Amino acid sequence: MKIKTLGELKKILIEHKKQNKKIVHCHGVFDLIHPGHLQYFKEARNFGDVLVITISPDQYVNKGPGRPIFNQQLRAESLAALEFIDYVAVNESPTAVETILLLQPNFYVKGGEYKDLQDLTGNISKEKNAIEGIGGEMVFTSDSFTFSSTQLLNKYFSVFSHHTDDYLQKIRQNYAALDIIDMIKTVRSCRAIVIGDTIIDEYYFCQVLGVASKSTTINAEFVDSESQLGGAGAVANHVASFCDDVHFITCIGSNQSYENFILDSLKSNITTKLYTKPNSSTTIKRRYMNGNTRIFQLSILNQVPLDDDVTNQVCNYVASVVENYDIVIMQNCGHGFIEPKIMEAISQTASYTAINSQTNSANMGFNLVSQCTNAGYLCLDEREIRLACRDKFSPVEDLIPQIAELTGSTCVTVTRGREGSITWRPDCGILHAPAFIAETIDSTGAGDTYFAVTAPVVAFGFAPELIGFIGNCAGAMSTRVLGNRESIDATALYRFITTLSALINLRC
Repeated sequence: MKIKTLGELKKILIEHKKQNKKIVHCHGVFDLIHPGHLQYFKEARNFGDVLVITISPDQYVNKGPGRPIFNQQLRAESLAALEFIDYVAVNESPTAVETILLLQPNFYVKGGEYKDLQDLTGNISKEKNAIEGIGGEMVFTSDSFTFSSTQLLNKYFSVFSHHTDDYLQKIRQNYAALDIIDMIKTVRSCRAIVIGDTIIDEYYFCQVLGVASKSTTINAEFVDSESQLGGAGAVANHVASFCDDVHFITCIGSNQSYENFILDSLKSNITTKLYTKPNSSTTIKRRYMNGNTRIFQLSILNQVPLDDDVTNQVCNYVASVVENYDIVIMQNCGHGFIEPKIMEAISQTASYTAINSQTNSANMGFNLVSQCTNAGYLCLDEREIRLACRDKFSPVEDLIPQIAELTGSTCVTVTRGREGSITWRPDCGILHAPAFIAETIDSTGAGDTYFAVTAPVVAFGFAPELIGFIGNCAGAMSTRVLGNRESIDATALYRFITTLSALINLRC
Protein backbone atom coordinates (compact mmCIF):
# COMPACT_ATOMS: atom_id res chain seq x y z
CA MET A 1 0.00 0.00 0.00
CA LYS A 2 1.70 3.18 -1.19
CA ILE A 3 -0.71 5.68 0.40
CA LYS A 4 0.40 6.54 3.94
CA THR A 5 -0.35 9.06 6.61
CA LEU A 6 2.40 11.59 7.25
CA GLY A 7 3.13 9.92 10.59
CA GLU A 8 3.51 6.51 8.96
CA LEU A 9 5.62 7.96 6.17
CA LYS A 10 8.02 9.63 8.58
CA LYS A 11 8.80 6.29 10.25
CA ILE A 12 9.24 4.53 6.90
CA LEU A 13 11.66 7.17 5.60
CA ILE A 14 13.76 6.96 8.75
CA GLU A 15 14.32 3.27 7.99
CA HIS A 16 15.22 4.05 4.35
CA LYS A 17 17.78 6.60 5.52
CA LYS A 18 19.36 4.01 7.79
CA GLN A 19 20.04 2.08 4.57
CA ASN A 20 21.71 5.21 3.09
CA LYS A 21 18.91 5.74 0.59
CA LYS A 22 18.34 9.26 -0.71
CA ILE A 23 14.77 10.60 -0.26
CA VAL A 24 13.22 12.74 -3.01
CA HIS A 25 10.13 14.79 -2.21
CA CYS A 26 7.63 16.44 -4.60
CA HIS A 27 4.56 18.37 -3.53
CA GLY A 28 1.54 19.83 -5.33
CA VAL A 29 -2.19 19.62 -6.00
CA PHE A 30 -1.94 17.20 -8.97
CA ASP A 31 -5.62 17.57 -9.80
CA LEU A 32 -5.21 16.21 -13.32
CA ILE A 33 -2.24 13.94 -14.08
CA HIS A 34 -0.86 14.89 -17.50
CA PRO A 35 2.32 14.15 -19.55
CA GLY A 36 4.13 17.09 -17.92
CA HIS A 37 3.63 15.51 -14.51
CA LEU A 38 4.95 12.15 -15.71
CA GLN A 39 8.12 13.79 -17.03
CA TYR A 40 8.45 15.74 -13.77
CA PHE A 41 8.15 12.62 -11.61
CA LYS A 42 10.58 10.61 -13.76
CA GLU A 43 13.22 13.35 -13.60
CA ALA A 44 12.63 13.77 -9.87
CA ARG A 45 13.23 10.06 -9.27
CA ASN A 46 16.68 10.40 -10.83
CA PHE A 47 17.81 12.62 -7.95
CA GLY A 48 17.60 9.78 -5.39
CA ASP A 49 16.35 6.33 -4.45
CA VAL A 50 12.87 6.83 -2.91
CA LEU A 51 10.28 9.14 -4.48
CA VAL A 52 7.67 10.59 -2.12
CA ILE A 53 4.73 12.68 -3.32
CA THR A 54 2.58 14.77 -0.98
CA ILE A 55 -0.60 16.46 -2.16
CA SER A 56 -2.51 19.50 -0.98
CA PRO A 57 -5.70 18.54 0.91
CA ASP A 58 -9.00 19.61 -0.63
CA GLN A 59 -9.60 22.34 1.95
CA TYR A 60 -6.44 24.22 0.95
CA VAL A 61 -6.85 24.08 -2.84
CA ASN A 62 -7.61 27.66 -3.85
CA LYS A 63 -7.25 27.42 -7.60
CA GLY A 64 -10.64 28.71 -8.61
CA PRO A 65 -14.25 27.57 -8.78
CA GLY A 66 -14.87 23.84 -8.84
CA ARG A 67 -11.33 22.97 -7.79
CA PRO A 68 -10.14 20.46 -7.02
CA ILE A 69 -11.99 18.54 -9.70
CA PHE A 70 -10.87 15.29 -8.06
CA ASN A 71 -10.90 14.90 -4.28
CA GLN A 72 -7.76 14.13 -2.30
CA GLN A 73 -8.43 10.39 -2.11
CA LEU A 74 -8.80 10.08 -5.89
CA ARG A 75 -5.73 12.23 -6.48
CA ALA A 76 -3.70 10.09 -4.07
CA GLU A 77 -4.87 6.85 -5.68
CA SER A 78 -4.00 8.14 -9.16
CA LEU A 79 -0.46 8.97 -8.08
CA ALA A 80 -0.02 5.70 -6.20
CA ALA A 81 -0.85 3.83 -9.42
CA LEU A 82 2.31 5.20 -11.06
CA GLU A 83 5.14 2.66 -10.95
CA PHE A 84 7.99 5.09 -10.31
CA ILE A 85 6.33 6.69 -7.25
CA ASP A 86 7.10 4.91 -3.97
CA TYR A 87 4.84 6.66 -1.45
CA VAL A 88 1.96 9.16 -1.46
CA ALA A 89 0.56 11.16 1.46
CA VAL A 90 -2.04 13.88 1.88
CA ASN A 91 -0.63 17.02 3.46
CA GLU A 92 -2.10 18.32 6.72
CA SER A 93 -1.19 21.98 6.30
CA PRO A 94 -1.64 24.69 3.63
CA THR A 95 1.99 24.56 2.43
CA ALA A 96 4.78 22.01 2.03
CA VAL A 97 7.03 23.74 4.56
CA GLU A 98 5.79 21.82 7.61
CA THR A 99 5.93 18.54 5.65
CA ILE A 100 9.51 19.13 4.52
CA LEU A 101 10.51 19.67 8.14
CA LEU A 102 8.64 16.51 9.18
CA LEU A 103 9.86 14.13 6.46
CA GLN A 104 13.43 15.48 6.19
CA PRO A 105 14.01 14.59 2.49
CA ASN A 106 17.43 14.90 0.86
CA PHE A 107 15.98 16.62 -2.20
CA TYR A 108 12.89 18.76 -2.69
CA VAL A 109 12.03 18.93 -6.39
CA LYS A 110 10.10 21.64 -8.24
CA GLY A 111 9.38 22.09 -11.93
CA GLY A 112 11.66 24.17 -14.09
CA GLU A 113 9.13 27.01 -14.24
CA TYR A 114 9.92 27.79 -10.57
CA LYS A 115 13.68 28.29 -11.00
CA ASP A 116 13.38 32.03 -10.37
CA LEU A 117 11.69 31.24 -7.00
CA GLN A 118 8.72 33.38 -7.97
CA ASP A 119 5.08 32.49 -7.42
CA LEU A 120 1.99 34.31 -6.19
CA THR A 121 2.01 32.71 -2.77
CA GLY A 122 5.67 33.30 -1.95
CA ASN A 123 5.83 29.69 -0.76
CA ILE A 124 8.70 28.67 -3.06
CA SER A 125 11.20 30.78 -1.12
CA LYS A 126 9.85 29.42 2.18
CA GLU A 127 10.18 25.86 0.89
CA LYS A 128 13.77 26.56 -0.20
CA ASN A 129 14.61 27.87 3.26
CA ALA A 130 12.98 24.81 4.85
CA ILE A 131 14.85 22.19 2.79
CA GLU A 132 18.18 23.97 3.16
CA GLY A 133 17.53 24.40 6.87
CA ILE A 134 17.53 20.62 7.34
CA GLY A 135 20.61 20.12 5.20
CA GLY A 136 18.76 19.14 2.04
CA GLU A 137 18.72 20.69 -1.43
CA MET A 138 16.07 22.24 -3.64
CA VAL A 139 16.48 21.07 -7.23
CA PHE A 140 14.55 21.70 -10.44
CA THR A 141 13.52 19.57 -13.39
CA SER A 142 13.83 20.73 -16.99
CA ASP A 143 11.08 23.01 -18.28
CA SER A 144 11.08 21.65 -21.82
CA PHE A 145 7.91 19.63 -21.35
CA THR A 146 5.53 21.83 -19.38
CA PHE A 147 1.76 21.53 -19.16
CA SER A 148 -0.66 23.32 -16.85
CA SER A 149 -3.34 21.38 -14.96
CA THR A 150 -5.21 24.63 -14.43
CA GLN A 151 -5.31 25.43 -18.14
CA LEU A 152 -6.26 21.88 -19.12
CA LEU A 153 -9.04 21.72 -16.52
CA ASN A 154 -10.34 25.15 -17.44
CA LYS A 155 -10.39 24.20 -21.10
CA TYR A 156 -12.03 20.79 -20.81
CA PHE A 157 -13.85 20.92 -17.46
CA SER A 158 -15.42 24.38 -17.55
CA VAL A 159 -17.91 24.98 -14.74
CA PHE A 160 -19.21 28.22 -16.23
CA SER A 161 -22.06 29.12 -18.53
CA HIS A 162 -21.47 30.87 -21.84
CA HIS A 163 -22.86 34.03 -20.23
CA THR A 164 -20.15 33.94 -17.56
CA ASP A 165 -17.48 33.18 -20.14
CA ASP A 166 -18.58 36.25 -22.10
CA TYR A 167 -18.41 38.38 -18.95
CA LEU A 168 -14.88 37.18 -18.16
CA GLN A 169 -13.73 37.91 -21.68
CA LYS A 170 -14.98 41.50 -21.35
CA ILE A 171 -13.03 41.89 -18.09
CA ARG A 172 -9.92 40.61 -19.83
CA GLN A 173 -10.19 43.20 -22.59
CA ASN A 174 -9.43 45.92 -20.04
CA TYR A 175 -7.54 44.20 -17.20
CA ALA A 176 -4.86 41.56 -16.87
CA ALA A 177 -4.97 39.41 -13.75
CA LEU A 178 -1.68 40.81 -12.42
CA ASP A 179 -2.97 44.36 -12.93
CA ILE A 180 -6.05 43.60 -10.81
CA ILE A 181 -3.90 41.95 -8.14
CA ASP A 182 -1.53 44.93 -8.05
CA MET A 183 -4.51 47.26 -7.62
CA ILE A 184 -5.85 45.19 -4.73
CA LYS A 185 -2.44 45.32 -3.07
CA THR A 186 -2.66 49.14 -2.95
CA VAL A 187 -5.51 48.73 -0.44
CA ARG A 188 -2.86 47.63 2.09
CA SER A 189 -2.39 51.27 3.01
CA CYS A 190 -6.09 51.74 3.77
CA ARG A 191 -6.70 52.53 7.45
CA ALA A 192 -10.07 51.07 8.38
CA ILE A 193 -12.42 51.13 11.33
CA VAL A 194 -14.84 48.20 11.51
CA ILE A 195 -17.77 48.77 13.85
CA GLY A 196 -20.74 46.56 14.57
CA ASP A 197 -22.32 43.67 16.45
CA THR A 198 -20.15 40.73 17.36
CA ILE A 199 -21.78 37.31 17.04
CA ILE A 200 -20.49 34.01 18.38
CA ASP A 201 -21.40 31.29 15.88
CA GLU A 202 -21.56 27.91 17.56
CA TYR A 203 -21.84 24.71 15.53
CA TYR A 204 -23.01 21.45 17.04
CA PHE A 205 -22.42 18.58 14.63
CA CYS A 206 -24.84 15.69 14.99
CA GLN A 207 -25.69 12.38 13.39
CA VAL A 208 -29.45 12.20 12.89
CA LEU A 209 -30.76 8.89 14.23
CA GLY A 210 -34.38 9.34 13.20
CA VAL A 211 -37.68 10.48 14.70
CA ALA A 212 -38.27 9.71 18.37
CA SER A 213 -40.73 6.84 18.86
CA LYS A 214 -43.12 8.75 21.12
CA SER A 215 -43.13 12.16 19.38
CA THR A 216 -42.21 13.89 16.14
CA THR A 217 -38.93 15.11 17.64
CA ILE A 218 -35.76 14.52 15.60
CA ASN A 219 -33.31 12.46 17.61
CA ALA A 220 -29.63 13.09 16.88
CA GLU A 221 -26.36 11.90 18.36
CA PHE A 222 -23.75 14.53 19.24
CA VAL A 223 -20.51 14.26 17.24
CA ASP A 224 -18.49 17.45 17.69
CA SER A 225 -18.72 21.21 18.14
CA GLU A 226 -16.83 24.38 17.30
CA SER A 227 -17.16 28.11 17.85
CA GLN A 228 -16.46 30.83 15.30
CA LEU A 229 -16.23 34.60 15.42
CA GLY A 230 -19.09 36.03 13.36
CA GLY A 231 -20.87 39.29 12.65
CA ALA A 232 -18.66 42.36 12.59
CA GLY A 233 -15.80 40.32 14.05
CA ALA A 234 -15.70 38.17 10.93
CA VAL A 235 -15.85 41.29 8.76
CA ALA A 236 -12.88 42.77 10.68
CA ASN A 237 -10.82 39.63 10.03
CA HIS A 238 -11.65 39.72 6.31
CA VAL A 239 -10.70 43.40 6.08
CA ALA A 240 -7.46 42.74 7.97
CA SER A 241 -6.36 40.35 5.20
CA PHE A 242 -6.16 43.31 2.82
CA CYS A 243 -5.60 46.37 5.06
CA ASP A 244 -2.64 46.59 7.42
CA ASP A 245 -4.28 48.95 9.92
CA VAL A 246 -7.71 47.84 11.20
CA HIS A 247 -9.46 49.09 14.34
CA PHE A 248 -12.43 47.07 15.57
CA ILE A 249 -15.14 48.66 17.73
CA THR A 250 -17.83 46.38 19.14
CA CYS A 251 -20.06 45.62 22.09
CA ILE A 252 -20.16 42.47 24.21
CA GLY A 253 -22.42 41.34 27.01
CA SER A 254 -21.55 41.51 30.69
CA ASN A 255 -22.70 37.90 31.00
CA GLN A 256 -21.21 35.24 28.71
CA SER A 257 -19.00 37.96 27.25
CA TYR A 258 -16.66 35.65 25.25
CA GLU A 259 -14.12 38.47 25.52
CA ASN A 260 -11.03 36.25 25.50
CA PHE A 261 -12.38 34.15 22.62
CA ILE A 262 -13.10 37.30 20.59
CA LEU A 263 -9.65 38.79 21.18
CA ASP A 264 -7.91 35.49 20.45
CA SER A 265 -9.90 35.07 17.21
CA LEU A 266 -8.95 38.45 15.76
CA LYS A 267 -5.93 38.86 13.49
CA SER A 268 -2.76 40.38 14.89
CA ASN A 269 -3.06 43.62 12.88
CA ILE A 270 -6.44 44.46 14.47
CA THR A 271 -6.65 46.78 17.47
CA THR A 272 -9.83 46.55 19.50
CA LYS A 273 -12.15 48.74 21.54
CA LEU A 274 -14.77 46.77 23.45
CA TYR A 275 -17.87 48.17 25.11
CA THR A 276 -20.05 46.21 27.50
CA LYS A 277 -23.83 46.10 27.61
CA PRO A 278 -24.93 45.57 31.23
CA ASN A 279 -27.09 42.59 32.19
CA SER A 280 -26.86 40.92 28.82
CA SER A 281 -25.05 38.22 26.88
CA THR A 282 -22.94 38.56 23.77
CA THR A 283 -25.11 37.43 20.86
CA ILE A 284 -24.79 33.68 20.30
CA LYS A 285 -26.19 31.78 17.32
CA ARG A 286 -26.12 28.05 17.99
CA ARG A 287 -26.57 25.91 14.90
CA TYR A 288 -27.26 22.18 15.02
CA MET A 289 -25.87 20.47 11.95
CA ASN A 290 -26.28 17.12 10.24
CA GLY A 291 -23.19 17.17 8.06
CA ASN A 292 -23.34 20.55 6.32
CA THR A 293 -27.13 20.73 6.62
CA ARG A 294 -28.58 22.95 9.32
CA ILE A 295 -31.26 21.17 11.38
CA PHE A 296 -32.11 23.89 13.88
CA GLN A 297 -30.82 27.22 15.17
CA LEU A 298 -31.07 28.62 18.68
CA SER A 299 -30.23 32.31 19.16
CA ILE A 300 -29.29 33.85 22.50
CA LEU A 301 -30.13 37.51 22.11
CA ASN A 302 -30.54 40.64 24.17
CA GLN A 303 -31.92 43.16 21.74
CA VAL A 304 -32.50 46.03 24.10
CA PRO A 305 -30.81 49.29 23.11
CA LEU A 306 -27.62 50.54 24.71
CA ASP A 307 -28.12 52.79 27.66
CA ASP A 308 -27.43 56.48 27.11
CA ASP A 309 -24.11 56.39 28.96
CA VAL A 310 -22.56 53.68 26.73
CA THR A 311 -24.04 55.25 23.60
CA ASN A 312 -22.42 58.60 24.44
CA GLN A 313 -19.10 56.87 25.16
CA VAL A 314 -19.15 55.22 21.74
CA CYS A 315 -20.06 58.47 19.95
CA ASN A 316 -17.32 60.42 21.72
CA TYR A 317 -14.73 57.74 21.07
CA VAL A 318 -15.57 57.49 17.38
CA ALA A 319 -15.32 61.28 17.06
CA SER A 320 -11.89 61.22 18.73
CA VAL A 321 -10.32 58.59 16.46
CA VAL A 322 -12.15 58.68 13.14
CA GLU A 323 -9.92 61.34 11.58
CA ASN A 324 -7.03 58.86 11.71
CA TYR A 325 -8.80 56.43 9.36
CA ASP A 326 -9.72 56.40 5.68
CA ILE A 327 -12.96 54.46 6.00
CA VAL A 328 -15.50 53.35 8.58
CA ILE A 329 -16.98 49.95 7.72
CA MET A 330 -20.28 49.53 9.56
CA GLN A 331 -21.70 46.02 9.91
CA ASN A 332 -25.12 46.53 11.50
CA CYS A 333 -26.58 43.12 12.36
CA GLY A 334 -29.45 44.71 14.28
CA HIS A 335 -28.70 43.23 17.70
CA GLY A 336 -28.69 46.48 19.65
CA PHE A 337 -25.26 48.06 19.21
CA ILE A 338 -25.50 50.37 16.20
CA GLU A 339 -28.05 52.83 17.54
CA PRO A 340 -29.33 55.74 15.38
CA LYS A 341 -27.26 58.16 17.46
CA ILE A 342 -24.06 56.17 16.82
CA MET A 343 -24.91 55.87 13.14
CA GLU A 344 -25.41 59.62 12.92
CA ALA A 345 -22.13 60.32 14.72
CA ILE A 346 -20.25 58.17 12.22
CA SER A 347 -22.01 59.77 9.24
CA GLN A 348 -21.09 63.26 10.42
CA THR A 349 -17.42 62.60 11.17
CA ALA A 350 -16.11 59.80 8.93
CA SER A 351 -14.33 60.71 5.70
CA TYR A 352 -15.93 57.69 4.01
CA THR A 353 -18.52 55.22 5.27
CA ALA A 354 -19.41 51.75 4.00
CA ILE A 355 -22.57 50.22 5.41
CA ASN A 356 -24.19 46.83 5.49
CA SER A 357 -27.43 46.93 7.47
CA GLN A 358 -28.27 43.27 7.72
CA THR A 359 -31.82 41.96 7.84
CA ASN A 360 -32.26 38.61 9.55
CA SER A 361 -34.94 36.55 11.27
CA ALA A 362 -34.29 38.28 14.61
CA ASN A 363 -34.74 41.86 13.40
CA MET A 364 -36.99 41.57 10.34
CA GLY A 365 -38.16 45.03 9.32
CA PHE A 366 -36.53 46.93 12.20
CA ASN A 367 -32.98 47.25 10.92
CA LEU A 368 -33.30 48.89 7.54
CA VAL A 369 -30.57 50.64 5.60
CA SER A 370 -33.02 53.48 4.94
CA GLN A 371 -32.14 54.71 8.44
CA CYS A 372 -28.63 55.55 7.22
CA THR A 373 -27.52 58.97 6.00
CA ASN A 374 -24.41 60.05 4.12
CA ALA A 375 -23.47 56.49 3.22
CA GLY A 376 -20.60 56.37 0.74
CA TYR A 377 -21.08 52.68 -0.07
CA LEU A 378 -24.05 50.40 0.56
CA CYS A 379 -23.82 46.63 0.25
CA LEU A 380 -27.13 44.77 0.57
CA ASP A 381 -28.79 41.58 -0.49
CA GLU A 382 -32.02 41.58 -2.48
CA ARG A 383 -34.31 41.13 0.53
CA GLU A 384 -32.64 43.99 2.39
CA ILE A 385 -33.09 46.49 -0.42
CA ARG A 386 -36.70 45.42 -1.03
CA LEU A 387 -37.57 45.90 2.63
CA ALA A 388 -35.83 49.26 2.77
CA CYS A 389 -37.72 50.44 -0.33
CA ARG A 390 -40.96 48.72 0.74
CA ASP A 391 -41.22 47.21 -2.69
CA LYS A 392 -41.64 43.48 -3.19
CA PHE A 393 -41.96 43.20 -6.95
CA SER A 394 -40.16 45.98 -8.87
CA PRO A 395 -36.90 45.08 -10.62
CA VAL A 396 -33.95 45.45 -8.28
CA GLU A 397 -32.31 47.70 -10.86
CA ASP A 398 -35.11 50.23 -10.33
CA LEU A 399 -34.74 50.18 -6.54
CA ILE A 400 -31.02 50.89 -6.42
CA PRO A 401 -31.18 54.57 -7.48
CA GLN A 402 -34.03 55.04 -4.98
CA ILE A 403 -32.02 53.73 -2.04
CA ALA A 404 -28.96 55.69 -3.17
CA GLU A 405 -30.92 58.93 -3.14
CA LEU A 406 -32.51 58.10 0.22
CA THR A 407 -29.17 57.38 1.93
CA GLY A 408 -26.89 59.72 0.01
CA SER A 409 -24.82 56.82 -1.27
CA THR A 410 -22.50 57.18 -4.26
CA CYS A 411 -22.10 53.42 -4.79
CA VAL A 412 -24.54 50.58 -4.17
CA THR A 413 -24.05 46.84 -4.54
CA VAL A 414 -26.79 44.22 -4.31
CA THR A 415 -25.62 40.63 -3.81
CA ARG A 416 -27.91 37.92 -5.22
CA GLY A 417 -26.28 34.58 -4.39
CA ARG A 418 -26.03 32.33 -7.43
CA GLU A 419 -27.32 35.17 -9.61
CA GLY A 420 -24.21 37.20 -8.91
CA SER A 421 -24.29 40.86 -7.98
CA ILE A 422 -25.35 44.25 -9.26
CA THR A 423 -23.23 47.38 -8.83
CA TRP A 424 -24.47 50.94 -9.36
CA ARG A 425 -22.62 54.21 -9.53
CA PRO A 426 -24.10 57.42 -10.92
CA ASP A 427 -21.33 57.74 -13.52
CA CYS A 428 -21.87 54.28 -15.01
CA GLY A 429 -25.36 53.16 -14.02
CA ILE A 430 -26.15 49.48 -13.51
CA LEU A 431 -23.48 46.79 -13.95
CA HIS A 432 -24.20 43.06 -13.59
CA ALA A 433 -21.54 40.52 -12.54
CA PRO A 434 -22.23 36.76 -12.58
CA ALA A 435 -21.42 34.45 -9.67
CA PHE A 436 -18.38 32.19 -9.82
CA ILE A 437 -19.86 29.51 -7.58
CA ALA A 438 -19.41 25.89 -8.61
CA GLU A 439 -19.79 24.05 -5.30
CA THR A 440 -21.40 25.43 -2.15
CA ILE A 441 -20.62 24.06 1.29
CA ASP A 442 -22.24 26.95 3.17
CA SER A 443 -23.48 30.30 1.88
CA THR A 444 -23.55 31.79 5.41
CA GLY A 445 -21.20 34.76 5.51
CA ALA A 446 -20.67 35.04 1.74
CA GLY A 447 -22.37 38.44 1.68
CA ASP A 448 -20.26 39.62 4.62
CA THR A 449 -17.12 38.51 2.78
CA TYR A 450 -18.22 40.39 -0.35
CA PHE A 451 -18.86 43.53 1.72
CA ALA A 452 -15.58 43.33 3.64
CA VAL A 453 -13.42 42.90 0.54
CA THR A 454 -15.19 45.48 -1.64
CA ALA A 455 -15.57 48.26 0.96
CA PRO A 456 -11.91 49.42 0.84
CA VAL A 457 -11.85 48.74 -2.92
CA VAL A 458 -14.76 51.15 -3.41
CA ALA A 459 -13.21 53.72 -1.06
CA PHE A 460 -10.00 53.63 -3.09
CA GLY A 461 -11.90 54.47 -6.27
CA PHE A 462 -11.60 51.22 -8.23
CA ALA A 463 -13.42 51.10 -11.54
CA PRO A 464 -17.05 50.01 -10.97
CA GLU A 465 -16.74 46.90 -13.15
CA LEU A 466 -14.00 45.60 -10.84
CA ILE A 467 -16.17 45.87 -7.72
CA GLY A 468 -18.50 43.07 -8.77
CA PHE A 469 -15.66 40.99 -10.19
CA ILE A 470 -13.51 41.14 -7.05
CA GLY A 471 -16.48 40.80 -4.72
CA ASN A 472 -17.85 37.75 -6.53
CA CYS A 473 -14.43 36.07 -6.45
CA ALA A 474 -14.27 36.57 -2.67
CA GLY A 475 -17.88 35.48 -2.20
CA ALA A 476 -17.35 32.31 -4.23
CA MET A 477 -14.33 31.38 -2.10
CA SER A 478 -16.37 31.98 1.06
CA THR A 479 -19.06 29.48 0.07
CA ARG A 480 -16.50 26.65 0.18
CA VAL A 481 -15.99 27.14 3.94
CA LEU A 482 -18.43 26.39 6.74
CA GLY A 483 -19.56 29.70 8.23
CA ASN A 484 -16.66 31.91 9.25
CA ARG A 485 -14.24 29.08 9.98
CA GLU A 486 -11.60 30.83 7.87
CA SER A 487 -11.30 34.47 6.85
CA ILE A 488 -10.59 35.28 3.23
CA ASP A 489 -6.89 35.08 2.45
CA ALA A 490 -5.37 37.69 0.13
CA THR A 491 -2.97 35.27 -1.54
CA ALA A 492 -5.76 32.74 -2.10
CA LEU A 493 -7.85 35.49 -3.71
CA TYR A 494 -4.94 36.41 -6.01
CA ARG A 495 -4.63 32.77 -7.03
CA PHE A 496 -8.38 32.56 -7.69
CA ILE A 497 -8.20 35.63 -9.92
CA THR A 498 -5.18 34.23 -11.76
CA THR A 499 -7.04 30.98 -12.41
CA LEU A 500 -9.97 32.89 -13.87
CA SER A 501 -7.52 34.75 -16.06
CA ALA A 502 -6.12 31.45 -17.34
CA LEU A 503 -9.64 30.37 -18.19
CA ILE A 504 -10.27 33.65 -20.01
CA ASN A 505 -7.10 33.20 -22.09
CA LEU A 506 -8.26 29.73 -23.15
CA ARG A 507 -11.74 30.93 -24.10
CA CYS A 508 -10.57 33.84 -26.26
